[in-house]
Amino acid sequence: MSAVATEVREEIHELPPVNPRGRRWTRFILPVYTVLMIAYLASPIFVMILYGFNDIPGIRPTQTPRFYGFTLSWWRNVFNIQGLPEAVKNSLLIAPISATVSTILGTFFGLAIGRYRFRGMSAVDFVIFLAIAVPEIVLGSSLLSMFIQSGTSLGFRTILLSHIGFSIAFVAVTVRARVQGLDRSLEEAAQDLFATPLVAFVKVTLPMITPAILAGFLLAFVLSLDDFVITNFVAGQTNTFPLWVYGAQRIGIPPQVNVVGTMLFGAGLIAALANVIVHRRRA
Repeated sequence: MSAVATEVREEIHELPPVNPRGRRWTRFILPVYTVLMIAYLASPIFVMILYGFNDIPGIRPTQTPRFYGFTLSWWRNVFNIQGLPEAVKNSLLIAPISATVSTILGTFFGLAIGRYRFRGMSAVDFVIFLAIAVPEIVLGSSLLSMFIQSGTSLGFRTILLSHIGFSIAFVAVTVRARVQGLDRSLEEAAQDLFATPLVAFVKVTLPMITPAILAGFLLAFVLSLDDFVITNFVAGQTNTFPLWVYGAQRIGIPPQVNVVGTMLFGAGLIAALANVIVHRRRA
């Protein structure tokens, strides 16, 4: 044993020394790359926020690459443009309603396909994947054809139904991923302690899948708020914020659009932070 130990010590001493200089600069590769990617992805948002304060001269100011100076005029007169208040109002009405309904339906759907195995499961998975992967132009044109064939007038109602339809699959996938990772023994233990299935679900299962439900709701809300392609097919005479921006860019986008975008971004950021805080407190 002593001879073997001596040979091992000699081999260790013969190993080449580690280059501290090489390790000194290579350890910065990943942090620098991460910072650059974050800056690249967030740069459009920073530009939008900055140009919401751009003091553009003129009677009818429109977006320009030149930054003239800071002003709060666009924030004070954010809705003093024809059509913009109604478009923002429609978007802020449709998004929470569609997100709520699709979250309720998608949660039960995700629970069913995540917990149970039944005949036709492969077909259900294919339909869910198809609802997520199908191009929006195909989904929008098919929804338009369905509404026309059924005699449904295009407008607020058709936008709402369309947004609920394409959001359910996203919520179901999010909830199913959470359900499949749950420990069923916890719910079974609650039932062994004389809890009814409903009580066991409310007291045990529901708190554990709440983060996935909140994540699904936020995802459905964002998908509804920024959807353009499908909404453009089924909107009729109803305007949403993305549709209004698309129409306004033909004659020049006013700086108030940056202000509204900043407000929506801030609201989304607050909602995301609230979701993280709730999740950490539950953990």
